[in-house]
Amino acid sequence: MAKSGTTTQGLRTAIERSGYYPALVAEAVEAAVGGEPISSYLVHQETTFDSNEVRRHVTVLVLTGNRFIVSHTDEQAADAGSPSPYATTSTESVKLASISSVVLSRVVANPESYTPGTLPREVVLTIGWGAVSRIDLEPAACGDPNCDSDHGYTGNSTADDLSLRVSEAGDGPEAVRQTLRFAQALSEATAATSAGPAR
Repeated sequence: MAKSGTTTQGLRTAIERSGYYPALVAEAVEAAVGGEPISSYLVHQETTFDSNEVRRHVTVLVLTGNRFIVSHTDEQAADAGSPSPYATTSTESVKLASISSVVLSRVVANPESYTPGTLPREVVLTIGWGAVSRIDLEPAACGDPNCDSDHGYTGNSTADDLSLRVSEAGDGPEAVRQTLRFAQALSEATAATSAGPAR
């Protein structure tokens, strides 16, 4: 389930509609946003299955004029450290100028007959700002198949701070639309920030 929009009241309503500890989630998000006007937001609740347990978590993304705010709340079962179930919520505030990548992957059915405007059956929104990077290394090689020299390593460093998957089958078509709208708003905001003031 995903909800998007552009107002503080709309954000609170979307959090309440998610039904996932709305008082806790709303308080954390509103404290992080402060008094800034909201340009866009996305509320995404996801249920996962871990062995015999059902776990829910909610991610709230908020775009203001200067910042990108991400809030994530997870619930945990009782364990040795806590005799009762508990939830953990965290918020991170990122300057728009710090966002290094906004990647939107679209999965479409029957690409040979795709027409513009057709809703993807799934989207994955990946946002990087340098807090988490993944490095994939492999041995480097040259073009000579008989060469046995050590050429060191080659690899890629990928910013992978947040990845959010929304599917038409699991979340509904409106959730996919809302994710597309938020991704566009974030892309436009980061492009405007990197362009700097007009001269």
